[in-house]
Amino acid sequence: MPSPELSQPDREDVLKMLKAIKDGPALTQRELSSRLGMSLGKVNYLIKSLIQRGLVKVDNFKSSSNKISYLYKLTPHGIEEKARTTFFFLKRKLEEYERLEMEIGELRREISTIEVQKENPASTDIGQ
Repeated sequence: MPSPELSQPDREDVLKMLKAIKDGPALTQRELSSRLGMSLGKVNYLIKSLIQRGLVKVDNFKSSSNKISYLYKLTPHGIEEKARTTFFFLKRKLEEYERLEMEIGELRREISTIEVQKENPASTDIGQ
């Protein structure tokens, strides 16, 4: 189960970060920030948090410009947490979708009723 201390937006940010790290382990924090639309400080905070929780590990490597860079990798626990968080995220989004579908259906029925009343103004006067 996802960590209870994280709020929904934080879980979503964690999921985005785990996906981005899985897809691009050699991305810099600046690149992650740009790709995810998060501030650099938030990316740094999330990565440190994920490392502390044992979801991500960091390895050093030399990039082509002879500069030492970091390689972020999901740990087995990180892969498990990503799958679990993805499941709960999908479940929540499906529930939201079902609520929206019901609300849209109600609004369409309401509009249909209004349109019928506009087309047949005499039928609304009969009850009065």
